[in-house]
Amino acid sequence: MATSTLFDSAPSSCSALLPAGQSREGKMPSAGLEAGSNKVDVAIDLGNPLLNRTVDGFLKIGAVGACRVVAEDAFDCIHRGDISKRQLEETLKKMCKEGAYWGAVAGVYVGMEYGVERARGDRDWKNALIGGIATGALVSAATNNKGNKIAQDAITGGAIATAVEFINYLT
Repeated sequence: MATSTLFDSAPSSCSALLPAGQSREGKMPSAGLEAGSNKVDVAIDLGNPLLNRTVDGFLKIGAVGACRVVAEDAFDCIHRGDISKRQLEETLKKMCKEGAYWGAVAGVYVGMEYGVERARGDRDWKNALIGGIATGALVSAATNNKGNKIAQDAITGGAIATAVEFINYLT
């Protein structure tokens, strides 16, 4: 009898855990860029569903973090009425830093949620709760927080992840 680990490919029966009409097949990080008649599609298959989902979360939320920096700095430049090469360099550095930070947090969360799903064998809101708690605690501990702050961040992570999951169920 073969045993299954978190790093095995998802079994074909896993599609029963998804809402009707959805499939896990082909679930790998992908992105597209379209400008006029030119279109570029990129897909990354790491050969492992856990890695695929983690990289997908990292890339998508990392891009959101970088865009947030661009929006804030563009507003500041418009408000001040000037822009310099130094400001552009600082914006680029902040984009990389924020993109990597938020991408890493998202990658950890997606990986945790997937791991919990595989361990429990169920796909429901409890996976989001457990994944959010674990991610909140891990990120808090990694930023040198102690005791009660780690617990507070774990609760916040679990609450946010669960709320998002419930909102997704409503739509």
